[in-house]
Amino acid sequence: MRSLYLLRHAKSSWKDNSLPDFDRPLKKRGREAAEGVGKTLAGERLSSPVIVSSPALRTRETTEIVIKTGNLKANVSYDERIYEADLSRLLRVLADVTATVTELIVVGHNPGMEYLVEFLTGSEQRMPTAALAKISLEAESWGAIGRVEGRLEWLITPDDLED
Repeated sequence: MRSLYLLRHAKSSWKDNSLPDFDRPLKKRGREAAEGVGKTLAGERLSSPVIVSSPALRTRETTEIVIKTGNLKANVSYDERIYEADLSRLLRVLADVTATVTELIVVGHNPGMEYLVEFLTGSEQRMPTAALAKISLEAESWGAIGRVEGRLEWLITPDDLED
């Protein structure tokens, strides 16, 4: 069994309009939401997750906060293909993950995250910033996954994390 966690980056700041989209940082609310996601992942008790993230600043910051707050011992890589990725590019990113990996966290952007959830589970879901979906897959490798072969275990949003 493989567990795939799809995380949309947390809320970014539009305060400095001169910054390119790629270089937008998280805003305070986004950092707080990323901490909540990290706490959720801590509860999953992941043994050796691999994280593949977009290299955009807001996704890197989200990833770093989630790792720290979730106390994750993760192997992290940044893949430029995830930034502004469509479904086919995201599937190629997944296909490149080593078959021995059973816990994978992908940190990216919309609309790609929503497209991937729907492709893998057949369930159309809204993924606002800092949304996290857990999908279970029974494929032999990441490259062998196909349409509607996964099961959406749960999806949380920042509203779900608020006390």
